[in-house]
Amino acid sequence: MDDRRADIAALYRQTWPRLIGVLVSIGGSRVDAELVAQDAYARLLGRWDSIRRFEDPEAWVRGLAVRTMVGRLRRREVVLRLAARLSGRPKREPAGDVEAALARITPEQRAIVVLRDVMELPVEQIAQDLELPVGAVNARLVRARRAFGQVLEDA
Repeated sequence: MDDRRADIAALYRQTWPRLIGVLVSIGGSRVDAELVAQDAYARLLGRWDSIRRFEDPEAWVRGLAVRTMVGRLRRREVVLRLAARLSGRPKREPAGDVEAALARITPEQRAIVVLRDVMELPVEQIAQDLELPVGAVNARLVRARRAFGQVLEDA
């Protein structure tokens, strides 16, 4: 195995479990998390020569994967709202207090809460990963924590 493949394989082995944990926390589905993570690593392969020079290649993969997961969740929510409206039935509520609370905040807020409160990443790193201004991350984090806490209190 050449050095390039060995470096990519090492990064994959070191970061895969952590990335899957983050994506499952944000998206709720291991299958979706694995699909998104596989896509992120596949995109890494084509750009490895530049990404390997980054201070933290894992941050590049994580940022891409989280942005992709948030996009998938946003699209899924639109479809579920439309289906509920068309069928005249309410959208299914998730089981469990924490799952229900996470489901009631936006995918963007959910991603920020998971990255900050579960992964314990600094706000500046989250802003870089999600390609957002630091102020936007802070504002979403405050709103998400407020909404998340309110849902848990009401349960």
